Amino acid sequence: MQAKETLFADLVQGRAQQFQVPLYQRTYSWTEKQLKQLWSDILEQAELIERGERANTHFLGSVVLAPSPQNDATFPRWLVVDGQQRLTTLSLALAAIRDHVRDAQPRDAERIDEQYLINKWQNGSDHFRLLPTQADRSHFAAHVRGPLTEQAAGGGVAAAYSFFRRKLVEAADPAAPQDVFRIEQAITSRLTLVAVTAERGDNVHRIFESLNNTGLKLSQADLLRNYLFMKLPTRGEHVYETYWLPLQASLSNEELEQLMWLQLVLDGDDRVRRQDLYAAQQQRFEHGKATEEGIEAYIRELHRSAALFRRLLHPEEEPDTSVRAHLHRLDAWQAQVTYPALMLLLDRRERGDLDSSDAARAMSYIESFLVRRMICRVPPNNLNRIFQAVPGQLPLDVPVADGLHQLLSADNRFWPADDELREKIRKAPFYQFGRPQQRKMVLQRLEESYEHPEPVDFAAAQLTVEHVMPQSPGDEWLRMLGEDVAAGERVEDLHSRLQHTLGNLTLTAVNSELSNHPFERKQGLLQGSHLEMNRRIAATERWGAKEIFARADELTDRAIALWPAPLRGVGRAERSRDWHLAHQVLAALPHGMWTSYGDLAAFLGSGAQAVGNHLAGTPGVANAYRVLTSEGRVSEGFRWTSEDEGGDVRSRLTADGIRFTVTGSADPVQRLTADDLALLVSEDDDRTEGEDTAQRTPGGSQGEETRADRFFRQLAADDSPETVEAVRALFARWEKLGGWIGHGAGQVMTSAFLMLGEAGAPGRGIWPLTLYPGGGRGGTAEVVFQYLAAREPFTDRALRAELLTRLNELEGVDIPEGKLELRPNFRLSVLEKDRNRELLTETLAWFRERWEERGTA
Repeated sequence: MQAKETLFADLVQGRAQQFQVPLYQRTYSWTEKQLKQLWSDILEQAELIERGERANTHFLGSVVLAPSPQNDATFPRWLVVDGQQRLTTLSLALAAIRDHVRDAQPRDAERIDEQYLINKWQNGSDHFRLLPTQADRSHFAAHVRGPLTEQAAGGGVAAAYSFFRRKLVEAADPAAPQDVFRIEQAITSRLTLVAVTAERGDNVHRIFESLNNTGLKLSQADLLRNYLFMKLPTRGEHVYETYWLPLQASLSNEELEQLMWLQLVLDGDDRVRRQDLYAAQQQRFEHGKATEEGIEAYIRELHRSAALFRRLLHPEEEPDTSVRAHLHRLDAWQAQVTYPALMLLLDRRERGDLDSSDAARAMSYIESFLVRRMICRVPPNNLNRIFQAVPGQLPLDVPVADGLHQLLSADNRFWPADDELREKIRKAPFYQFGRPQQRKMVLQRLEESYEHPEPVDFAAAQLTVEHVMPQSPGDEWLRMLGEDVAAGERVEDLHSRLQHTLGNLTLTAVNSELSNHPFERKQGLLQGSHLEMNRRIAATERWGAKEIFARADELTDRAIALWPAPLRGVGRAERSRDWHLAHQVLAALPHGMWTSYGDLAAFLGSGAQAVGNHLAGTPGVANAYRVLTSEGRVSEGFRWTSEDEGGDVRSRLTADGIRFTVTGSADPVQRLTADDLALLVSEDDDRTEGEDTAQRTPGGSQGEETRADRFFRQLAADDSPETVEAVRALFARWEKLGGWIGHGAGQVMTSAFLMLGEAGAPGRGIWPLTLYPGGGRGGTAEVVFQYLAAREPFTDRALRAELLTRLNELEGVDIPEGKLELRPNFRLSVLEKDRNRELLTETLAWFRERWEERGTA
């Protein structure tokens, strides 16, 4: 047996050969969690290449190989005993790069193919350098050889390929551009592997067990602590009792590790990752020939910094009122990425370099930077790099607060100016970007800006974000909105453009009384609100497009006053960013799905005509031909933008799995709305407000309405008595299966969850369906595929696909496979049929069994 360090390129390229995954191996199983970590490592290596740093590579893991029984001297074949997940993933990443550059650089695409993916002169299965297990073979071959078919669109292999296609589009973001060939170089020559090559007769399974023998791993903080006290033979006891024990008592192990990492960043090392903390700090000590006095000074500094770090974790410990308010808001924003900058400010204040008022002013720039970017839909993917670089890049020739203002205003930081902020508040779907608590905080700050003499206690008030013009408008709303429709525009499209904009949103504690009622009724309820912004809404005579735009302008004036602007002279690139977001979401369109110009425009906060003009004039936009009119037809103005494209559009759509009705329109079931598009590129599991607080509803006191009562009251307002009774029967069957019914904290829109797991313990349970009253359009059951994709055992796409198949057996339910990563729904009225209730009960029993089997396979 031989073991040596190698690179992916050295392992797979060269003469014709093949790596075979034995049939007894499990199928490809990497999920987005592992893919994201790998992509982060790849981008880090690509940045090192760009900077010309050659020394640091990234260790990816081991590959255990054994001679295949089919091996011969002219065509070596190897069994992949361990490492198939890594080899398959890297091959799919290179296939995605090949397809990404195929139109613009066909020779490079051919080079990638022949170097890493295929044996050019071999036929049949020998054509492929990597041959996965039988279950994955056809999917993998389709992505390496092409063209893709509907049969190849599912499974983990397809999901991984799609992930890399999407990330390659995202890597072209002007805020953080990455050269695709540096990414290729990072994959092939910067990710190291240990290749263990067995001889015939070696016990390869024993090798596999040794490599995968897992135990409780020491954290980076544990490793560094052991190293430090090993270096303190005479001073160790004193240092431990004086500094380390209080330090350890004040912070958890994870918080201590974060503080140690921050200490490195504050010292100017803006490239170190938390997972490399131990090695990086050890290298610093060894390079500096650290003495006992030097080690003690480091631990003493950690002890001092811990008190500052605790103020970030617990803002109430900050003595200055103004600074404390900023820390509270940044904590509510969950802005951990800003910790390097915040620690620098607190440290400089303690050292006397700035006072509390200047520290608060500097924090206002950080808050503005985050808020303006969120409102203007700037992707947050480079925030870590921006704030990690602050200590090393802060100008030394100006005061600290002014230097931070100057640094964040740099051209490549994308801090939106006032005019961009004004445009986005008017047009962008604010409700579809950022996290729920961030949207709520923006509205809270805007309300506070009115300086009402009796301000609301936001900590105690049960406030939720409310759409003034509802998401499901009734006829009266549509009639009023129809008065503002421009020539050639549909009222539904105008509603879609305006419903999620900031001008149409407010905070309310009026609860479900607002619901989807006509504006006249909402006026009376809002008039009695303690919030000034609600009383101003109530004072208007109507609520249509003009009023929403007027309120947006008013809120913009307040936003500009609240959140300082960047310094003048910075470049503006909001248009290219908007179109980059369009390219990103189109690249992520699932197989068999289409969208419309209006849906894409509503998602972007743009206009349908502008979207059409951009797609018509921009070559190389992935899936541009899958953007159709709202009726599901190819636009009369559609033209192919590249010579390599072409042909009949409908034939291409059909090949992509899109069905057509007898009238020639694309199947509306396969259409992705603006809300669906937002889910496609969401990085967080951004669930609707109230889901995290789902709890078993206790009996209320006499005269008190419980959450369950409110759910059924709202359901009965829009659905037939038969549907209401069918839902009650479903709940009873679910409880017989061992589940329980949870109800969210939502007031304006109630919800019910079919829960498994410990009642009242958020994060420990799981649910397949969320039920919502209809709000004027009939109740729905939402299938939470996106949520399940991160929960075992349903991280396995095959299990989610089986759930979809079972649900589609219900009469009246037709969920396309393209929505397997989203949150599709079906009408609760289908449950009126006895057979549908029986089928759904069987599906729920199957779901419970799969969940209970987790960890036993």
